[in-house]
Formats: sequence, C-alpha cells, structure tokens
Amino acid sequence: MVVYINTQGARIMKEGRHLLVKKGEAIYHTLFTYKLRQIVIFGNVEITHSALAQIMRHEIDTVFLTRNGRYLGRIASPESRNVFLHKRQYILLDDAKFTLRMAKNIVAGKLINMSTLLMRIKRTRGENFAGQKARAIQDLMTPLRAATNVEALRGYEGRGSALYFEAFARGFIENWGFTCRVRRPPTDPVNSILSLLYTFLMNRVYGAVRVAGLDPYPGFLHSIDYGRYSLVLDLMEEFRSIIADTLAFSLFNLKILKRDDFYEEMPQEPEPDSSESVTVDADVTNDPIGLISGSLDDAVAFDIPEQRMMEATGEMLRPTGKYPVKLRPSAFQRVIEAFEKKLTTEFFYPLAERSLTYADAIIWQAGHYRKVIEGKVENYQPLLLR
Repeated sequence: MVVYINTQGARIMKEGRHLLVKKGEAIYHTLFTYKLRQIVIFGNVEITHSALAQIMRHEIDTVFLTRNGRYLGRIASPESRNVFLHKRQYILLDDAKFTLRMAKNIVAGKLINMSTLLMRIKRTRGENFAGQKARAIQDLMTPLRAATNVEALRGYEGRGSALYFEAFARGFIENWGFTCRVRRPPTDPVNSILSLLYTFLMNRVYGAVRVAGLDPYPGFLHSIDYGRYSLVLDLMEEFRSIIADTLAFSLFNLKILKRDDFYEEMPQEPEPDSSESVTVDADVTNDPIGLISGSLDDAVAFDIPEQRMMEATGEMLRPTGKYPVKLRPSAFQRVIEAFEKKLTTEFFYPLAERSLTYADAIIWQAGHYRKVIEGKVENYQPLLLR
C-alpha cells in the first residue's frame, strides 16, 4: 500500500505496532506498517524518532517532497545484496552494442506511445494537427533503427518529444495556456500537473527497480551522473504517455481540476492554504484517450525495431520570466486519488499473457529489464499503448 500525507503541520508518531498521523490531538490516519510499501510526504510533516525507527525497521520506502510535489529525498530500504547483478549492470555500460540496443528499444517505446496518444487525440477530438505530428514522430522510427550511437538516439528522442508537445494541447477540451513543456518553473496549470504526475511516476518506478533488485543508477539512454537515477529515468519513458499524460487529460477534461484550483505564486505572497478534502466523482479510467488499448480500428500499425539525463526533450529548462503556477492544497487530494485509481486499473498485458494493473505492470517491466541484464532475454520490450 502507498500512503500520501499532505496535511501541513502533521506529525507521524509510533503507537505500538502502528503509526499515527496526528495534528494537535486529532488523529488523521492510522497506518499499519505491515501493509505499507511506500509513504509519500508533502511539505511540513514531522516524523518522530520512534516512528522513523519503525519505518526503517520495516524497510518502508519514504519519499519527501515539497508541498507542491518537487522531489527532495527519501529514506530507502537497504540496497539489494546481489552484487553480481549490480556488477553486470556496470559491465554492460561499457558494452557499446548492448547499450545501443537497449537505448533503441527504450526510445522506440516512448516514440510509439507518444504517436499513439496523438492519434487518439486526432480521432476523439477531430484534431488533424495532432495526426500530423503523430506521423512525423512515426517517421523518426526509420533513422532510429539505423542509428549507430546513443547520442543520435537522444537527438531523435528530443525531436520526438518536441513534436509531441507541439500538439499536446489539442487533447484538452478547454485552453489551459499550454504551449510547450516548461518545468522550472511550470508556468501554466497543465505543466504544473505534468511535473507532479511525473514525480509520482518516478517514485513508483524507483520502487519497482528496487523490487527487481537492480541498482537504480546505471542506465543506458540517460547518461550516468553523480546521484542520478539513470535506470529509473530510462524505465519511466514508456510510462509517461501511458500513465501521466493520459491522466492529465482526464483531470482537466473531466473537470476534476478547475481553474480556481491553481494560483500564480507571486513574490512575497503567502501560499494559500486549505484543509478541504474532495472526492473524485468522475471516473478517470473511462477517458477514451487514456485507455491502454483502443479498438482494432484505432490501432497504430507500426512496430518497435528488433534490435536521459536528457536535455533535448522538448522541455524548456531555462527561466521563462513568468511566475510559477501551483496547485492549491485543496486540490492535491483529487490528483493523488486519481493517480492511485489509474494505477489500479487493469488491462491485458501481452508479456504476462494476462490482465495486470498499471502498478503491477511497472513492477513487471522492471523484472523484464532485469532478465535482459542477466542475459535470459535478448531484447527489452517496452509496454505499448494499443
């Protein structure tokens, strides 16, 4: 079970075998440690020493974020003891042929999923511009297959992302001011939500990597760097469109989020506060753009080839001169609830030949990745939208 705690001023305390989330004398939650897999903490939430010891004793992954969802750090369970697996991961970093093959499959999966999502926007919204950009992304598959180095692959990934975000706004019923991917800081509601959902997704992928016993640092597409979870970033790529981007469309198009749920953070202006808790009534899993599998008529007919930190991803990293747009605390619960509901949605998973939830599929893909590292499977197969 994954628990999100965003009650500002709350304390996590130990009581017997359980943890309590309290604010003053009021008890907000009782957490049964044997059920917990991850705790995600937003902003000003304290943990007592005895509660912290309980968390570490039960090896509960605990993630610390700012109040608005920016990643700060984590308390993680001990590293996997499989030093031979970790050694193989690092040895393969120097295998140019293996690295190129892995990176090709990761980029191909991302490009296919972005193209498929844009084609759904074309069909459901009647947006020909989205279809044009989807076909332009598909055209990158030919040079991708012929690429002879990872730098070229990163260029194709960056070009594909730029094309994707040029048409991304066409998937929204209303105009939310989105023109391109901007994350530092996000300057419109859509970018604000995408950044938050990507953070949630990164934490789930990190957890899956640890379940698989893999070292999260050595990746093949994203360059390795001090403190960078390159493997986590690699595995995230195929899930961005599948989980986070489709959920962003649902949150806005189903009016789960409204304009007054956001505010522009002006200098010296105190951040609005609210303890309101709102339940999601609309079913985010029924949005036609967000389904893992469309109808047979909706299928996009092209395949992955057989055989980040990324700066050229279509994401603006430079300052924009605009003030950051942030989500009000009263709307946080709706986003969290929708994200968890998305992850519990089942679909037919081809590699497992049975139905799995999105959350289970993330864990399965990490396990599949491990089999490739161990040489039990030749090629990594990313999860694809259909």
